This record gives sequence, structure tokens and C-alpha cells, in this order.
Amino acid sequence: MLSSLLEPVGFIPDSVADGVQAINAIQKKSYDVILLDVKMPNVDGLEVLKFAKDNVPDTEVIMLTGVGDVTIAVECMKLGAYDYLTKPYTSDELLATIDHALERRSLVRENLLIKNELSRRVGSTEIVGQSPALRKVLDIAERVAPTDSTILIQGPSGSGKELIANFIMRNSTRKEKPFVTLNCASIPDTLIESELFGHEKGAFTDAHATKQGLVELANGGTMFLDEIGDVSQVIQPKLLRFIQTGEFRRVGGTNVLNSNVRIISATNKNLLEEVREGRFREDLLYRINVITIQLPSLKERPEDIPLLVQRFLNHKSQKKTPKKISPKAMEMLNAHEWPGNVRELENVIERAAILCRDDTIQPHDVSPPTRGVSHGSSSGELGTLIPMKDIERKHIEGVLRSLNGNKAEAAKILGISLKTLYTKIQRYGLKSD
Repeated sequence: MLSSLLEPVGFIPDSVADGVQAINAIQKKSYDVILLDVKMPNVDGLEVLKFAKDNVPDTEVIMLTGVGDVTIAVECMKLGAYDYLTKPYTSDELLATIDHALERRSLVRENLLIKNELSRRVGSTEIVGQSPALRKVLDIAERVAPTDSTILIQGPSGSGKELIANFIMRNSTRKEKPFVTLNCASIPDTLIESELFGHEKGAFTDAHATKQGLVELANGGTMFLDEIGDVSQVIQPKLLRFIQTGEFRRVGGTNVLNSNVRIISATNKNLLEEVREGRFREDLLYRINVITIQLPSLKERPEDIPLLVQRFLNHKSQKKTPKKISPKAMEMLNAHEWPGNVRELENVIERAAILCRDDTIQPHDVSPPTRGVSHGSSSGELGTLIPMKDIERKHIEGVLRSLNGNKAEAAKILGISLKTLYTKIQRYGLKSD
């Protein structure tokens, strides 16, 4: 009866006969709403409700019962039911309750996604540039965006890989669905599996409640795996299985769950070299790079530097009238090779806009940070007979000193992950400040 009511208005209902079948269905498939009777044979509705809220906490449960017992109603609400309808109820009343439950579920998921987005997003998603190299990249991205193929974006650190991933998502058929990102290099190996696939209550010491993974939040949408070359070899086979089948298990769980997610990955590493060195699975590489997009460095698109400078000045300005840049200063920017790419240019412009004494930025305001680390001593210069590790240690020390100990910015400038930078600081015994 309920199925015949729900199907004509666009729902896709599954019907089961009792609590045991309900639990089996919940384990096999993801549902938006569960309509649940209280009195059932074998396993009653309260037990099914507990199971649902423990295992699929974002699924809303509406209790339907002919028992008008206030005590049972209160118990249902304490266990996490969205609402409690007493029979007989009208079809309009039921449909309105389902709509409200769906709205609540949508708001909860949007809140989680917004938190994820705010934690990672800095600046704009606008892509600035008119160079042939960039136009070629955007042309490829626009053509592959409507497909569901996996995409690998390769390019040097700071070249805008995440912007291209955003561009693909906005031009895809999933643009109205969730877009979830994960920086694989910023999360310890021990936590990345839980972040990706979630965990069950009690799976480890601090697992006080069941947690959904990002692949569940992204269901129906797109997931962007940044720095995928840093995924550990322990997680790689599990990630491969998910990309191949859409199936996964939460940490500490035995139930196989499904999620329909399009995967976009990015890396600044040569993954073929990583495969040859045994650090990256060959089958995973073939799975994630059905389409490969190679981003040019800023050195390869010098025509875009003036446009980027103007964009950053407009964005960074604290006044109504943005600051200007002198021709000589612009000439100096054009002559620089920008090993840190667009991110380095943005940092230089932001610093110049803050430090310049009037409304026009001069050459001395835009001097890129010194990358040499010898500081008056020839012992750190290239070509001298000293071990490579000493050069690396002094270079990292010099960059940290130039940035007043800002490790996040230092990692970007060095072209390594923050996790790698911390490892090197510990290895070389560098001071934390």
C-alpha cells in the first residue's frame, strides 16, 4: 500500500516483511528514509531503529504504529527517530513528514560538506589566464567533464590542480551533487582509512560513535583526492577496490557498503617512476588515469602573469581602489622563473600589497624570497663537495627562516607535503621555530 502511494510521486521504495529483512536491506543499500513499524515479529521496530542509527546515522527514520503509547513514542525519539506517526494517518500527512525528513537529511549532509569545503578552500575557484597552454588544458577538461571517467591531474606544486578539479566538477552532470576533497598528504596513514571510509563505534580507542567516511558523504557526486601519490601502500588496495566496484567497509566493520562517486585525483609526483620504485600500485595508476590532464608550470605560461597579478591585487586589496604595480616591478615579475608557480606569485603579490608605502608597488616590494641557503658561506652552494643531505638540510632551514617558521608555506615553496616537511625537520634536527 505504501509503495503504491510513494512510487507515483517519484520515490523508489523497497518493501520488506519484518525486522530481520529490514536489517539485511540496510546492510546492503543506502537509503534516504526508512518507514518503520514498531510491532514486528522476530525483531521489533525499536531494535531496527537502534541498528539503523548505529550504522547509517544520516538516514532518517519515521516510526509508523497503531500503538498510541506516549512512552514508546518518547523512546523512539530518544533513539534518534525523526518522527512518530500514529495510525491511521492521511497520505498527505505521511508525504509531508517524508519531505521534512528529506530536508533535514539534506541540511545535515550539506553542513558536513560545507565544513569540509571551508576547511580546505582558500581564495577563489576562478581560473585566470589566456595562454595557449592553459586554453589547451581547459579545452580537455571541458570535454571530459560530462563523462564519469576517472581523471588524473598532474602538474608541479602550486600550478592550480585543485582549480581544474573544481572546473571539471562545475561542468559535469554531477555539479548539483556533493564535491568532497581529501588531501592525502595532510592526514597520517593511521587516520586516512577512517577519513575515507568511516569507522564503526568501538573500532579503535577514540571511536566513541559510528562515523561516515567521505566516500559516503560524496555519494552521487565527485571526490577529489589531492596528492594521491602520498597514499600509503596499505590503503592503496582498498582505494583500488572502491574505485573498481564502489564497495567499501568502514574501519572495524564487516558490512559491505556502496557509494557511487566519481574520482578525480591530482599529484605533483611522477607516478610511473613511483610504480617503478615500488611505492605505487600499477593497477591503481591505470584505474585513476583513464584521462590524464597535464598542467603547465607558470614558467610555461608567462602571458598569464599580468592577468594573475591584477587578479591577486583586486582580491587582496583592503581598499576600494586596488593597488597598482609599476612597469619595472611587472618586468621583474615576468623575468622570474617562479619555481613555486601560481601559489608563489600569489604570496609575493600579497606581501607586496601589504608592504608597499603608497598605492603603487615598486620593484623592491616584489622581490621574490631568496632561495639560496648559504648566507655568506660557500659551503651550501651548488657544485661544492658536500653531501646532498647537507644541502637539503640547509635549504629547508633557509626557507623556514625566510618565512619566519611558517611550515605550511615552506612546504608549498619546497614542493613537498606538510607531512614530508615535518619528517625532514625531525630527521635533520631543525629547531621547531
